[in-house]
Amino acid sequence: MICGINKEISKLQLKSKEATSSDKQIIINLADTLAAHEDECIGMAANMIGEYKRIIICQMGPFAVPMINPQVTGKSKSYQAKEGCLSLVGERSTRRYENITVEYLDRQFVHQKQSFSGLIAQIIQHEIDHCEGIII
Repeated sequence: MICGINKEISKLQLKSKEATSSDKQIIINLADTLAAHEDECIGMAANMIGEYKRIIICQMGPFAVPMINPQVTGKSKSYQAKEGCLSLVGERSTRRYENITVEYLDRQFVHQKQSFSGLIAQIIQHEIDHCEGIII
């Protein structure tokens, strides 16, 4: 189901709770909503659709990859970035890392550990910030 985009700063600042297998519909809703905004968005967190669970989704080429309860476990090469967000107006400066390692559960709730770099790493960091209630 395509959901509306949460633009309320006070709600976006709420820290998300751990997701469980009972939250599978949120993954579907995130994927549908990301697809509906493909021209303007390449990643989303569940709080952007009003669900306060630690679930993100990132467009990686032709695939929208969900990550449940993601955690950055390694990072290197800090840099300053300018980012926009579908939930916010304009762009803002923030610190990101060129290379990250992330541990997460996949769509089937199987543990994954993967390294990412460049734009994909930046998207993941942005969406994990959403889970933490951090507004760029």
